[in-house]
Amino acid sequence: MDSLDTLARWRTAQIAGVLVIALLALAAPLRAAEDDQIIRKEAWSFTGPFGIYDRAQLQRGFLVYQEVCASCHGMHYLHYRNLSEAGGPEFPEAAAKVVAASVEVEDGPDDQGEMYMRPGRLSDAFVSPFQNDQEARVANNGALPPDLSLMAKARPDGVNYLYSMLTGYADAPADVSMAEGMYYNTAFAGHQIAMPPPLFDDSIEYTDGTPPTIDNYAKDVTAFMMWAAEPKLEERHRVGFRVMIYLIIVAGLLYVAKRRVWSRGAH
Repeated sequence: MDSLDTLARWRTAQIAGVLVIALLALAAPLRAAEDDQIIRKEAWSFTGPFGIYDRAQLQRGFLVYQEVCASCHGMHYLHYRNLSEAGGPEFPEAAAKVVAASVEVEDGPDDQGEMYMRPGRLSDAFVSPFQNDQEARVANNGALPPDLSLMAKARPDGVNYLYSMLTGYADAPADVSMAEGMYYNTAFAGHQIAMPPPLFDDSIEYTDGTPPTIDNYAKDVTAFMMWAAEPKLEERHRVGFRVMIYLIIVAGLLYVAKRRVWSRGAH
């Protein structure tokens, strides 16, 4: 009986070993694909303990989002009023109202119990380009465009990843077989992405003299997505700075009090 139990345990351990080896073999290509990603590091105005958003960059970034990204990607955590609030792009309120009024929002029911469409208001959330996920997939060959509200915080080093992905489109190497409808991207895991290149030089006109290049478009819309994901960043930095000053002062007072107490005990 003991020999049968020993044999059963040995077979179980053998099967478990085979499964572990198989899982490691499957994971190896995934790790290799991730290690092969090219992520460009950029200097952003909002990084570091004293970082702040560049208002002009956020305004340009919103323009890029509106002209390019909004046709496929929603930002349902943002409201049009946020565009004019402190800490963000800080558009004049009148300009934010124009942006809101440029879209149609379903409202109701009315007195007859019917839903109706009306121009957007500042209190409305950003209108999504599709009514549901199924409609989005049908319009994008089965791919579901993600909501961009929190995208900058959804991945490690999110801002650099997004910037690198937007600027990482290239011709596929000769030894890479691309699936139908996919595009080669040096920053995307696996290097095959369903989203076509969204940015092209001179495709959007900047009115502040910033060169209309893919690189600048990518930086600006990435900064806008970072603000969308963390709109209270500047406030958090200010509070953190005040807390640090307070702690330094308290630590100094405690040190002085300790010295006085100990000096009395020495006498």
